Amino acid sequence: MTLPALRLSRLLIAAGTVLLALSFFSAKAADKPASVLTMTQAVAVALENNHEIRAGRSALAAGRADVGIARSYLLPRISFEERYLRTNNPGWAFMSRLNQSRIEQNDFNPPLLNSPEAINDFQSSISIEQPVFTKKALVGLEMSRTEAQALQEEVRHKREEVAFSVVRACLNILTAKEYRRAATLGVTDAEERLRVASVRYKNDVGQYADFLRASTSLTESRQKLNAAEKNVMIARRALGVLLATSGLPDVSDADFDFVLREPDYYVQAAQGRPDLRALELRADNARNDVRMAQAGYFPYIGVGGSYHLYDHNLPLGYEGKSWQVTAFLRWDLFDGTKREYERAKARHRETQTREHLAAVKSGISFKIYETYLNAQEAGLNTGLAREALATAQEGARLLKLRYENGLSPLGDLLSVQSALEQARAGVVEKNNAYKTALAALSFESGILLQELNIDEQIR
Repeated sequence: MTLPALRLSRLLIAAGTVLLALSFFSAKAADKPASVLTMTQAVAVALENNHEIRAGRSALAAGRADVGIARSYLLPRISFEERYLRTNNPGWAFMSRLNQSRIEQNDFNPPLLNSPEAINDFQSSISIEQPVFTKKALVGLEMSRTEAQALQEEVRHKREEVAFSVVRACLNILTAKEYRRAATLGVTDAEERLRVASVRYKNDVGQYADFLRASTSLTESRQKLNAAEKNVMIARRALGVLLATSGLPDVSDADFDFVLREPDYYVQAAQGRPDLRALELRADNARNDVRMAQAGYFPYIGVGGSYHLYDHNLPLGYEGKSWQVTAFLRWDLFDGTKREYERAKARHRETQTREHLAAVKSGISFKIYETYLNAQEAGLNTGLAREALATAQEGARLLKLRYENGLSPLGDLLSVQSALEQARAGVVEKNNAYKTALAALSFESGILLQELNIDEQIR
């Protein structure tokens, strides 16, 4: 291949690269205008708009409504009834006329008593029943309140989960941008290598093969830049999903000032984790299940009353009227050993819940220990990666000078340049790993929103 033909091929490659980059920007322009946020702002938006958090709020509202349902079993029940009866049954016919206050002397005639004519009876009544003592309703009200508290703690934990996901998404965006910056530097370095190789070839002090290898290296660097640009777009789209928006939100800075504290700090903080508190509340409800089963042995005591109107022509008529007041006690003396099995089942469920809670506590303790060591390792590796980058930069600089002076082959320069690009990527990767580990440690301890200075109150 001649030099002009090679230049033409390079122009075609560059044009393709530009078109691919324009496709990214046109795709971005097709979306809603991008909003630039800090990490804290992004978390705040997600806590307000995220679909999972909204679903959790609805579940909490439903749980609070269950408290009202449970309380209703302790309140009076008032009902109205309108009933129509037509009969020639001797007993019902006589009692209907008696209720309607229409009994006359002739109604005691035996033939009429034994074979009465059909009679209409409209019966209007309003009744009230008030529980005085119902053990199951009392226990049920307590359980519903406890469950509502557990749901509230679950929503708090879901907020922590979403916040952690947003933090990771923001870090991914910033990391993708750093990779893009590193890829851009790689393109710049590759262009400089190609320039030097071209000058050496024109001056008959370099080989045409070196020129070809430098050109190929530039193409590969541009491909890496295209991939890095794509990864930035994907990372921004992922953040948009968490924020419940179809746009491509961007992050201006990490707004990240977490520091690594002593392990005891995180262990102590984890005792107040919302999900752990929810499990403890449900363990309490498991004990209440035993009380609910035992409540079946108690009687149900209540009072009530009703007021009745009777008429043989019209609904709501009042030819006759009456009232009654009642007090009652209902006590299941034997139910086929159902209560015994319910109580045994509830006790086993309580033991199961307590064991599960103990297992979760042990798992949290281990997870904090593991995450803490990960953060320590990531912090040390970040420092080592920066040292490796410094040495790689110096090595590339020195070898570039040797190549320009004809003291080293291009292959050595390309190898050193590849090591430099890996060192740049390593710094980005290790820095992101360290920040992610710190965020994960705060999340595992249940203090992520506190570290971000975001209000933890559920609205």
